[in-house]
Amino acid sequence: MEVAVNDTNFDEVVINSDKPVLVDFWAEWCGPCRMIAPMVEEIAGEFSGKAVVAKCDVDSSPGVAGRFGIRNIPTILFFKDGKVADKQVGAVPKANIVAKLNALL
Repeated sequence: MEVAVNDTNFDEVVINSDKPVLVDFWAEWCGPCRMIAPMVEEIAGEFSGKAVVAKCDVDSSPGVAGRFGIRNIPTILFFKDGKVADKQVGAVPKANIVAKLNALL
């Protein structure tokens, strides 16, 4: 299950996690974001207990988006030990996202 993160809980959920974290930066109006949403949801189920999968709405959380320089969406940031370990910009096949997440396990 995906976790909703925002300007208030981002550090608690993402930075302080003891597991790798995938954060999908998205917006309601973004077509490519809606295209990858089902894949991100599947990945959340497949990696349950091994990694945290989070979604961050850039419109309602401009602080987090600005902090990580999110200019294009969808952008997925991969965190390990509280730091950005990898990045994926744009809609890509699920296998690309899974490979990046597996590399952090």
